[in-house]
Amino acid sequence: MLLEITHLLAELIATPSVNPMGLAGGQTALDGGYFESRLTNYLEKYFQALRLPVLRQVVAPHRDNLLARLDPPNRTRGDGPLLLIDVHQDTVPVDQMRIEPFAAKTDGMRMYGRGACDVKGGMAAILDAIRQITEASHQQIPSIVIACTVNEEHGFTGAIELAKLWENHAISDFLGKKPDACIVTEPTELQVITQHKGVIRWRCHTSGKAAHSSQTLHAENAIYRMGQVLRELEHYAENVLPQFGRDALCGQATLSVGTITGGVSVNTIPDRCSIEIDRRLLPTEIPEDAYKHTIEHLETLKKEGIELQHDMPMLSAPGLCGEQNKPLADCLLQAIQNNGQACTIQGAPYGTNAGVLAASGLPVVVFGPGSIAQAHTDDEWINLGQVKTAAEILFNLATSEWPI
Repeated sequence: MLLEITHLLAELIATPSVNPMGLAGGQTALDGGYFESRLTNYLEKYFQALRLPVLRQVVAPHRDNLLARLDPPNRTRGDGPLLLIDVHQDTVPVDQMRIEPFAAKTDGMRMYGRGACDVKGGMAAILDAIRQITEASHQQIPSIVIACTVNEEHGFTGAIELAKLWENHAISDFLGKKPDACIVTEPTELQVITQHKGVIRWRCHTSGKAAHSSQTLHAENAIYRMGQVLRELEHYAENVLPQFGRDALCGQATLSVGTITGGVSVNTIPDRCSIEIDRRLLPTEIPEDAYKHTIEHLETLKKEGIELQHDMPMLSAPGLCGEQNKPLADCLLQAIQNNGQACTIQGAPYGTNAGVLAASGLPVVVFGPGSIAQAHTDDEWINLGQVKTAAEILFNLATSEWPI
């Protein structure tokens, strides 16, 4: 089994599915490895070889969610429990990697490559578990839909479109009913994540008056103004956000500024400066409220003559709360423990598709092989033993008595 899943993971890594992350034009050409379409085609052929029905759900050009369905024998679609397993197809870009991103080289029990950990290792575990279930012809399983979604890394649009298949009572024929439970696959080191933070991101701009750099008396420097904004945001992050409290599993809310741009040349006073703000939310926070609260706090800068322009959020996703997912978490914990693995309920400081899917009314937990410490790194890798174990756990979960 280890040899088979190693070969499968190598093929997934060797199939580029890079998220362009907002880049435009020639930088996002298909021949540059961008978009998920190659991997979608591979996955479609894989599921068709298992004789499973599939559905392609168009999200954007070259970006389709792919759903595959496995039903127990003699069950009418829409009857019995329905388990959704979500795994995203996209990876972050390969810039500055110090290994060959798509070579899928191994060193002992490690396999290296972009997406090895986030999240093609988890994808390989799902595909192998589904193959085992189909070959064993198990009778007592839930109906299972595997959703391979796009654009998790830069907007969650694949998960948003997926949820439309059961929202507002518009159940798709492919599903037949709203899923009863969902497992989102991410690198959790085989631990069960029941809560994680949400996120909202936006751009903020200061304006000034351009002039020759020798004519400072006749100019207003937008970068200097942004410097005051940055100091206020640092104060907000260090002194205001802690007052929001601390989640027992996920920690406290955070804010950071990730990019700053401004100016056209060293000898021109800049008339515009922009930053990108990343606000991580407590699981119970509402993204729009967090956005408004930060903006209102920065209104104090008006008394210093600083007027700010805030773009509408470029990314907004709720956190995952643990209120309705306990039965599912307990079931998964039991499957993990039955496999001989130590496991606990945990929270995470990052965001996933789970927040979006839970907001649509599903019990959702996050689970998978690999560590978030290896995700997005310049030598990304995953332990092959964990991938094999994850496949065994998912197989055992699906073929055990299903309580959901």
